[in-house]
Amino acid sequence: MNKNYLPKIFLSLFGVAMACMPAISKEVKKPNIIFILADDLGYGDVSALNENSKIKTVNIDRLVSQGVSFTDAHSSSAVCTPTRYGILTGRYNWRSNLKSGVLMGYSKPLIPKDRRTMASFLKEEDYQTACIGKWHLGWTWNNIEKGKDSINYAMPIKDGPTTLGFDYFYGISGSLDMDPYVYVENDKPTALPNRITQNSGMKTWRKGPTASDFVHEQTLPNIISRAENYITEKSKSKSPFFLYLPLTAPHTPILPSAEFQGKSGLNAYGDFVLMVDAMLGKVLSAVEKAGISENTIIVFTSDNGCSPSANFGELKAKGHNPSYIFRGHKADLFDGGHRIPCVVRWPARIKTHQVDQTVCLNDFMATFANVTGYKLKDNEGEDSYNLMPLLLNSNPQPAIREATVHHSIDGAFTIRKGEWKLLFSAGSGGWSSPKSNEPNYKSLPPVQLYNLKSDPGEAKNLYAEFPAVVAELTALMKKYIQDGRSTPGAPQKNDGKEIVL
Repeated sequence: MNKNYLPKIFLSLFGVAMACMPAISKEVKKPNIIFILADDLGYGDVSALNENSKIKTVNIDRLVSQGVSFTDAHSSSAVCTPTRYGILTGRYNWRSNLKSGVLMGYSKPLIPKDRRTMASFLKEEDYQTACIGKWHLGWTWNNIEKGKDSINYAMPIKDGPTTLGFDYFYGISGSLDMDPYVYVENDKPTALPNRITQNSGMKTWRKGPTASDFVHEQTLPNIISRAENYITEKSKSKSPFFLYLPLTAPHTPILPSAEFQGKSGLNAYGDFVLMVDAMLGKVLSAVEKAGISENTIIVFTSDNGCSPSANFGELKAKGHNPSYIFRGHKADLFDGGHRIPCVVRWPARIKTHQVDQTVCLNDFMATFANVTGYKLKDNEGEDSYNLMPLLLNSNPQPAIREATVHHSIDGAFTIRKGEWKLLFSAGSGGWSSPKSNEPNYKSLPPVQLYNLKSDPGEAKNLYAEFPAVVAELTALMKKYIQDGRSTPGAPQKNDGKEIVL
């Protein structure tokens, strides 16, 4: 027998066996996640989503060309705080103790410590977690119980982001126009207030104490610089990271830096949108320089529609509508209040396509749980649906969401199912403003029904013509309230006072 025969047989059989076994290559690493939340950016402000946009958002457009863009994405609320609550908890904001309005810079925390957040479950899944930017979900300033003038800024805050799953926090308590104007890093103010500042017009911010290291015009670039450094540092780690990056712009005060002033050819708001787009470009560059683009999920979206502070009339005169073809703006129930740009890029898993199904920002809680293998409990993410089927396929059937509920600044409801949208509010729950594109809220009927397929601009109220649709959507809305959830699972309790349509 040939002495080389047995070794050849052995090697052949070994090769067949190895081919049949699962790969024993490097462990598949969970993706990094960067969730970028613009503040008051309208759907129509993104040139890739609005063929008539007068603002060329080259970096957002680049994301659209490289990922999944949603044409029917919505925030759960038409204003700031509630939407942030929905993103981080996967639960409709009106189930919390905040039934209308928003928190202010001195407000107590809205999310209880025992409520699981996106950050807390990702931390359990071995993620490094950070929030850099605008918090606006409340915390406890030292000595606040004696009044805001008694706050001791030399002492740490309590009940902030680091108690809700974030390893690191750097940012401000509320919107950039809400005092106090103090940066907090982790739980400690970075500097003491040494003056009182105030401004007006499109640059408006409320009168309040301002820290020695706080300059309103530098806030957005400062936040982005911190985010770039975080990405660079954490990309070197073996553990994945989650960066929640809630921007302060283009919300008021509208403060484009010198290089962007006049660049849009519209007004200061248009210039500020271009600055936001450029800041996104810096984040994308940081990801690319760190060599982590392939396995990093990047979400870019907005917390609600564009504010009337942008001056819709002035923009319209120059051919630009921040709400695109949709009616309304920030704060109200019409689609302009809560239909928002939303783009997701993840080169390792998803290919470029467009999704036309209705989705909600609440859904990222269940989506990231699916991506990382975390199983949500019955009292977690009660209104969050997994978007992965949509990220992998442009239009899987049946639809991911049964229906979607939206909330206005004054606590009014609308429910959307398929092409139908029912508004439970006289005046649509918004505000009237000389700069608004909707000046006659008070004259609107008490309940409105629109078919968004045939009437995306919500111009024709069909309430009287389709009583069966009204009855169906009303019953579903009541069920969602009563069950304490809109996803399958055990019924849960809502917080605070009883919810009434």
